[in-house]
Amino acid sequence: MIFRALLFLATTTLYADDVIIAAGAGGNDEYAGTFAKWAANWEKAAEAGGAHCTTANDIASLQQAVQAQAKETPAPLWLVLIGHGTFDGKDGKFNLRGDDLAASALAELLRACKRPLVIVCGFSASGPFLKPLSAPDRVIVTATKSGSENNYARFGGFFAEAIADPAADLDKDGQTSVLEAWLSAAQRVADFYKNEGRIATEHALLDDNDDGIGTPPDWFAGVRVVKKAKDNRAPDGERARQLCLIPSPPERALSPQLRADRDALEAELAQLRAAKATLSENEYYARLEQILRRLAQLYRAAKPAAQ
Repeated sequence: MIFRALLFLATTTLYADDVIIAAGAGGNDEYAGTFAKWAANWEKAAEAGGAHCTTANDIASLQQAVQAQAKETPAPLWLVLIGHGTFDGKDGKFNLRGDDLAASALAELLRACKRPLVIVCGFSASGPFLKPLSAPDRVIVTATKSGSENNYARFGGFFAEAIADPAADLDKDGQTSVLEAWLSAAQRVADFYKNEGRIATEHALLDDNDDGIGTPPDWFAGVRVVKKAKDNRAPDGERARQLCLIPSPPERALSPQLRADRDALEAELAQLRAAKATLSENEYYARLEQILRRLAQLYRAAKPAAQ
């Protein structure tokens, strides 16, 4: 029993996610207090998930925090940016203490990062961050769809609450994914403006398919995409559905490498389902059986660590 407990602690500590939280310049005491509260919610969520957490408030500390992280590992890195933002017509800016952080500069800072990456742009005018940050195995969330949505954005606060909220767990698998937290936060934003009788000045987007375009929340029913792009590009949401800051006990029992293998098989399964109409019934079910068998073998291999 003691050995199993030590094994569990080893797998959840050695391979823990990394979280960097940057609370931007508030501009006044009210906003500064609000952003500090959002950051505190993220810190609590990181602690609950067993993640390593670092905070930053200016470009120098943010650069240092990013550069200190492992560049290639199966464990995800979460970069959370909350506060105000602006757009000068060419480049998005995140308002930090001192110099602002440009989207192009952040893209360059993250260029060497080849691990799974979740970037939460919870600030106004954050839409222009989507395209330059988009890359394989990255999930990018923005509070707005464009740089012109430059009023105070409430999305960042709602997302900071949703990421640790069991009520946001739409598929009832015991954990709240990035996708589920994003959908929950976007719905709360929409409800706020509707209840206040105001025109919405923020519309969140999510990108996780490396096309830098992003998908709005009304394309989803539950956690499934129900609309198709005109050019038939791959939908967003599949990778975001796989990543959780506070994993369930069964998820914690998987090493990051087993999670990565499982996630790859699930992506293969999603692609097969999308192509079902183009396949014969026999071919579809033959491929489906192969993927399900491999998934079963993976979970069987992980079972000793979970007991």
